[in-house]
Amino acid sequence: MLSQYLEFAEKTAREAGALTLEYFLTDLAPAEFKGDDTPVTIADRKAEELIRKKISETFPDHQIVGEEFGESLSESSHRWIIDPIDGTKSFVHGVPLYAVLLALEIEGEVKVGCAYFPALDEIIIAADGLGAHWNGKPCRVSDEKAVDRSVCAHIDTAYFGKNGKGAAWQRLQEAVYYNAGWCDAYGYLLVATGRAEIMLDPVMAVWDCGPFPPIFREAGGYFGDWSGNEGNINGGEALATNAHLRDEVVALLNAG
Repeated sequence: MLSQYLEFAEKTAREAGALTLEYFLTDLAPAEFKGDDTPVTIADRKAEELIRKKISETFPDHQIVGEEFGESLSESSHRWIIDPIDGTKSFVHGVPLYAVLLALEIEGEVKVGCAYFPALDEIIIAADGLGAHWNGKPCRVSDEKAVDRSVCAHIDTAYFGKNGKGAAWQRLQEAVYYNAGWCDAYGYLLVATGRAEIMLDPVMAVWDCGPFPPIFREAGGYFGDWSGNEGNINGGEALATNAHLRDEVVALLNAG
């Protein structure tokens, strides 16, 4: 059954991604700003509407939670998690690193995940027991064992200090080989495909990270909170790394 859900997630994310491209690099999607000062566009809303419609038609009893339109509750043990455009700041500035994120949580654990990057036509998908695949081929995290030879991707550096995690960020950025600001879902894609070793966010909502627990489980890495709780999408923060570096990175973040 997971294979059916995975196929649906990939097809739906690609359709939503195609919709976003109608607005990307045009003047059709001026940003508005929500209460938390994050941008939203008509492309975000239309893409989420498309995904919700597909879910409701195919799995009418399933629950849904999305960034733009909140929760649709039911008695079902299955919940779809939607971020129609992860990286709206990139999207509105014409940077092609934004993603459509879609995940399925079953009885409180995410079992299926899909992250599609429409402007790059890159996709990573995974379901428990079915492997992780990047553009149709199996993918793995890197085998790097040394923090001081590792590449760390990250969000806007100011966010760490603003959210009380500046000291932890300082320790980590001084420990790694190279820090690169490949933020939002693209940073997690890089880690899951072995092109970077660490990605972290000081603040994270469930829709920002829904697909990543099964992706990293199947790719041989770690995704969870900064305390080492694997698969946690509700901790308000996020960390991804390969299995070799997990304990050392968690220790660095919590050394204070």
